[in-house]
Amino acid sequence: MANFSKSNVPQFSVEVYQNEYLPEGGREVNAIVTVSATGGGTIGSAVTAPHLYSPGQGPSAAVAVMVDCSGSMDYPPTKIRNARDATAAAIDTLRDGVHFAVIDGTHVAREVYPGGGRLAVADSTTRDQAKQALRRLSAGGGTAIGTWLKLADRLLASADVAIRHGVLLTDGRNEHESPQDLKAALDACAGRFTCDARGVGTDWEVKEVTGIASALLGTADIIADPAALSADFTQMMETAMGKEVADVALRLWTPVGTQIKFVKQVAPTVEELTDRRSEAGPRAGDYPTGSWGDESRDYHVCVEVPAASLGQEMLAARVSLVIPQPGDGTAQNLGAQGLVKAVWTDDMAASTSINPQVAHYTGQAELAQVIQQGMDARKAGDFDGATAKLGRAVQLASASGNADTAKLLAKVVDVVDATTGTVRLKAKVTEADEMTLETRSTKTVRVKK
Repeated sequence: MANFSKSNVPQFSVEVYQNEYLPEGGREVNAIVTVSATGGGTIGSAVTAPHLYSPGQGPSAAVAVMVDCSGSMDYPPTKIRNARDATAAAIDTLRDGVHFAVIDGTHVAREVYPGGGRLAVADSTTRDQAKQALRRLSAGGGTAIGTWLKLADRLLASADVAIRHGVLLTDGRNEHESPQDLKAALDACAGRFTCDARGVGTDWEVKEVTGIASALLGTADIIADPAALSADFTQMMETAMGKEVADVALRLWTPVGTQIKFVKQVAPTVEELTDRRSEAGPRAGDYPTGSWGDESRDYHVCVEVPAASLGQEMLAARVSLVIPQPGDGTAQNLGAQGLVKAVWTDDMAASTSINPQVAHYTGQAELAQVIQQGMDARKAGDFDGATAKLGRAVQLASASGNADTAKLLAKVVDVVDATTGTVRLKAKVTEADEMTLETRSTKTVRVKK
């Protein structure tokens, strides 16, 4: 394990879990890479330089809160009131010195506070002014989320800060722009700020909200009861305020003849990163991981190596953490590194043993996949297919100890035998329970080490 040990900055570490032994002719190497950031910031650091900040304040940050104010937010009227209250709670959670703005989102995007194409700087006065401005939020109009994101991007880009973060709340489908327009907005914003997305009620599209969060390396969730918005927004903003280092990338270097088959985050959620690679010099590529606070995440790396003779050993991949510097192609190395190895052996016990971490997260990734497949089959009327997929999901959730997902599945199926995955589809399922399972399907549990 290697550490980044400069004073007053988060200390990054990398640990690699794998079975490095391959049988004769074996070519696929799997490893779980655990990345941890601990002991971060009380004062400004080289990691986020030149953005220094005052003791106790945390790193410089900017936040844009996008509130859905389309006509449907008035049905029932408590929904828009809860959204105003939740946004006020989020504003109260902002640290002094954080730049922020509030956006009213309909079929167009409008600045609610501070206005004039700028950001406010959080203190007791601006927080009070922002909460006064929230009283003017009213429901009316359509939904074009891409316009909200583009305005947030323009506002966030105006601040010379280390951390840029968005919070997006919607209660409906993105009906007033094309899917292509939304994708173009997400492509334009990717890598410029992270964004947490929340769907309130049950009239929004799960894949839209989760797609926004995925593209912008944030979190997604359902708030079925609007009364729970304030607590969720407060927690979400507290987490955002805890981020200390932005734009961290997982850099993989591989030797000649070796190919990366896939890279995915597997904890705390499953997130596919393979197609997000950006080249970083000869045989090296960067995979974006977003902003980090005091936390730990796990990644599954699968590498295809050239065939070798028994007894041979090779480095399959070198993993490091960097902050790519925009424009000049350089990167700041965070000093943490791990090695993925391959050793060819005729010892059958060694070469056929599956590393417990790899086995666990392979199961968690399959769990997320079969839930999505099962829910899609259920919506399409393929009840046999849905029963098979959701039964497999129950079996995987039970075997891995993923109790939260098991509880969500039990609201959609009657579990006859969790061990064998024998289930029956429930005749009646509330829309909220269905959407909660689908939205949270990618949440995983850490392997018991």
